[in-house]
Amino acid sequence: MTVRTRDWLKFGSLVAIAFVLGLAFASSLDLPKKGGAAESLLAAQQTTAPPRTPLPGAKPIADLSEAFVAVAEHVKPAVVFIRSEKRQRASDLRLPPGFDDFFPQLRRRPQIEQGSGSGFIVSTDGYILTNNHVVAGADRVTVKLLDKREFTARVVGTDPSTDVAVIKIDTNGLPTAQFGNSDSVRIGEWVLAIGNPLGENFTFTVTAGIVSAKGRLLGGLQQSRYSIQDFIQTDAAINPGNSGGPLVNVHGEVIGINSAIASETGFYTGYGFAIPINLARTVMQQLIKSGHVERAVMGVAIRPADPEDADLVGLKEAKGVVVNDYSPDETHSPAKEAGIKPGDVIVALDGEAVEDVPQLQQRVGFKRPGETVQVTIVRKGGERKTVPVKLTRAPAEDEARVASNTRGRLGGEPGAKEEMLGISVQPLTQDDARDPRLRPVMRDGGGLIVSEVSPDGPAYRRLLSADDDGGPDIIVAVNGKPTRTRQELRDALKDVKSGDIVTLQVLTRSGDTADGWAGRVVRLRAR
Repeated sequence: MTVRTRDWLKFGSLVAIAFVLGLAFASSLDLPKKGGAAESLLAAQQTTAPPRTPLPGAKPIADLSEAFVAVAEHVKPAVVFIRSEKRQRASDLRLPPGFDDFFPQLRRRPQIEQGSGSGFIVSTDGYILTNNHVVAGADRVTVKLLDKREFTARVVGTDPSTDVAVIKIDTNGLPTAQFGNSDSVRIGEWVLAIGNPLGENFTFTVTAGIVSAKGRLLGGLQQSRYSIQDFIQTDAAINPGNSGGPLVNVHGEVIGINSAIASETGFYTGYGFAIPINLARTVMQQLIKSGHVERAVMGVAIRPADPEDADLVGLKEAKGVVVNDYSPDETHSPAKEAGIKPGDVIVALDGEAVEDVPQLQQRVGFKRPGETVQVTIVRKGGERKTVPVKLTRAPAEDEARVASNTRGRLGGEPGAKEEMLGISVQPLTQDDARDPRLRPVMRDGGGLIVSEVSPDGPAYRRLLSADDDGGPDIIVAVNGKPTRTRQELRDALKDVKSGDIVTLQVLTRSGDTADGWAGRVVRLRAR
């Protein structure tokens, strides 16, 4: 054996010994097997990570979040997507008889106007509550449920005055929404709005907010003088398509029907409005029973009481409803027959306090025509009396004629007594008597046209001048005395001193009355 061969044998033996010792050392360290490194690292993290516990300070928010989830899951199955179709005839070019066959492309074709909205199921057999404006005038109404089933619905009844409608689909075993009590809703409560905003791509959307206010009056939505408005205001995001969907509290109870938004763009900009469910429920019951709503009225035009009214009649707070005038659209005024006068402040009905216009509208509106109510009024000097008023039926919507609003421009230098009120007036003339727009006023004895209103006077934003939209107002009486001339106005104000409250009987242009004028009472503090 050569020396070279022996050296190679020694080297090989040393390598073998080193390999064996390496294996023994590795086994003593218990290293992971091939491909098990990731699993071992994950197992180590799981055994060393602390258990998940909510932060004590965040627990109320976590509970509220879970409540929102529970409410949404509970109510969503009862919410529906509503699609409406209205067919209209196109006003295409009319062809002479016999030419239709030569120009088929010019024949009249029906145009289909489509809309969409929301609603919610109120009975297991398919009655659905929604807004009147979602289904008004529709030739076809389709309802889509959360489970994707679709049904053709029939319109049971609509009420434009409250913007409430009831529709019906023919099926059974449906999930229903539970009614809450809108009278007990408090400002600041959390609410969820559920509906189908902005079309079919955003169906069954849930948004959250709080009740921002109650008893809101939205003049732009009023359909007629008999519209009852008492909206719940919320900052939960409501957009076109949410109309008719439920506004629910954290108990999953419906407290309102989402109906409108306050926006110059037509999209959500901060506040939405819902019809209180107590009002909607009353309307719904009548619609299901008879297909229409019958209302009672006292035959008066009213407005909220202001501080001047309260001072004059001796009330501590500006609460109640002021009688502006008798309603001209009724054949008779029950309030007038009962002895109620313009300027009276209604403070109670059947012994229950009346604080604002919506409250009185609802209490009277849903009484039965022919029913007698006890109306408590307060007059100048604190005179208080309760009179029985037998209610009459409100005229149907098509019984009221609409007169167009116009605007005149008249001038006149104010006298000293006019300055007390911050106005300039001008008497009606013979030329005015020939103006058909003023004939009703002239027929009733005439009055004084408010030609100007001083921006720093007590009448500013209380009376309309010739420069104001819808103006000018016409003053027909001051402190109960007729004012057909400026001299009569001066005589009526003769004993008035600075700081005294002056009561003006005023006529304002109105498209909601038969003759185009509406009476109102304005009280000003003389300067």
